[in-house]
Parts: sequence; structure tokens; C-alpha cells
Amino acid sequence: MSWEVRRARPGDAAALVALADEIGAEPEGWLVAENSWRSVGEERRYLRTITRYAHAAVFVAESDGRVVARLSLARDPHPASSHVADLGLMVAASHRRQGIGRALLDTAFAWARASGVRKLELHVFPHNTPAVALYEGLGFVREGVRKGHYQRGGRELDAILMARRLE
Repeated sequence: MSWEVRRARPGDAAALVALADEIGAEPEGWLVAENSWRSVGEERRYLRTITRYAHAAVFVAESDGRVVARLSLARDPHPASSHVADLGLMVAASHRRQGIGRALLDTAFAWARASGVRKLELHVFPHNTPAVALYEGLGFVREGVRKGHYQRGGRELDAILMARRLE
């Protein structure tokens, strides 16, 4: 199965909302959002905005004309932590364990280095062991646990805070 990584475009908005809705509906609860991610219009506006903003980026993986994964990056806006960027990753169930997440993370590392970011951070649910293994395999370390940080399905869920320093 072939795929390519590229920068997201405003025209990807509907596909990205559908991807988030698909993953958010999975019974394992991989995403914080249970219902709608954003509206297509909101996503399109966001993608337009970040094309003019050097401190954030969205990349997608596309396979056979279909967006199957998304990686978002945003630099911390505070001057004291502007060397840090937060990232989020989602991959469609049909395309997991094929190297797409790794390729998107490699793209994130390149973006961060080019942007002067020296540390990438993310949150991951403790029950998402495949994602934790991917991140650890790429040099992310656990920096802590945010107890009851997210609410999903009427429950409070912990989040592992992971980070990787870039040199």
C-alpha cells in the first residue's frame, strides 16, 4: 500500500473532519473528542490561517487519494517556552502499523528543527499502548502523568505527557 506525506491544504478540511470523526467513534477511545472534531468550515478556516503562520503546521498522509492520517504541530506561544511545540497524531485504523505514523513524526522532527523548536511534546492515553510504543521507539520519554486531565464518556482519563528533545 502506498501513501505520501504532504502539507495539509484548506481543501482537505472535509476529509480531516471525517477522519477525526471516524477515529473518535472507535470504541477504544483514542481521541479526546467523542463527537464532532470541528465543523468543515472551522477546519478550513484553521488550515487557511496556519498557511500564513510560521509557528504551526498540519501534515497529512494520503493513500489512493484519501487522507488517512493527520499530524498537527503548534509552537508554544509563551516567550519562555517558545522552543517547545505540541503535536497531535491520528491515523485511520485501516492504515495503522504501516509506517505512516513514523513518517509523519519524521516530518514533525524536520519541521521542528527548521522552525527552531528544540522540544516536541504530546499527550497520549495510557491505554493506547501501540502509540506509546511508537513514541518511545522514536525517542520520546515519559515526563509525567496528568491525572484526570480529559473527560470522555462521563469519565476522567489520565494522559501521559511525553516529549522528545531535538538537537
